Amino acid sequence: MSSQVHSYTEADTLLGAALAPMDWTRSVSLVFVFSLLTALAAQIVIPIGPVPITAQTFAVLLTGALLGSRLGAMAMIVYLLEGASGLPFFYGGHGGITHLLGPTGGYLVAFPAAAFVTGAFAENGWDKRFVTAIAAMVVGSLIIILAGWAWFSLVTNTSPLAAFKVTVAPFIIGDIIKIILAAGMLPLGWHLLNMNREKK
Repeated sequence: MSSQVHSYTEADTLLGAALAPMDWTRSVSLVFVFSLLTALAAQIVIPIGPVPITAQTFAVLLTGALLGSRLGAMAMIVYLLEGASGLPFFYGGHGGITHLLGPTGGYLVAFPAAAFVTGAFAENGWDKRFVTAIAAMVVGSLIIILAGWAWFSLVTNTSPLAAFKVTVAPFIIGDIIKIILAAGMLPLGWHLLNMNREKK
């Protein structure tokens, strides 16, 4: 039975290892908790134009890295369903399917894929070293940025270059900072967890 629990909960991630063994109840609870954390991160907004700066990317990448590919993607899918249902979970307290399909919807619909890919890297040990953790976060961030860029250009009928100036260029520095912060937390977390195990 323990091997079945391990295969489902993806204990090779930091949170999976810290909370192992996890049952279905705990796993589902974590999915909802991280969907709510993403909603909270969406309310941290710096308006700079049609596409604001938020803390969502940080939350999405960290969710994938901590929960793993499947649970991380599930948390993001639940988040999107919550927001699309009308709950004020998108940036600035927005909600509803109309917002999800609007000019910034590309970023949102990419969240599950970004969390899945980042989580897959984490399950293979990329979250245990700062350099590889950054690489995993960069890939996840690129998925979000590219989807947001393409979607915005399509929905607003804007040229790719003009859309780049609105949807990518203003966020490069902020994304670098968020990636470094998120990537730095993971090896530190593993270090503290291993220290705690050694004491026991």
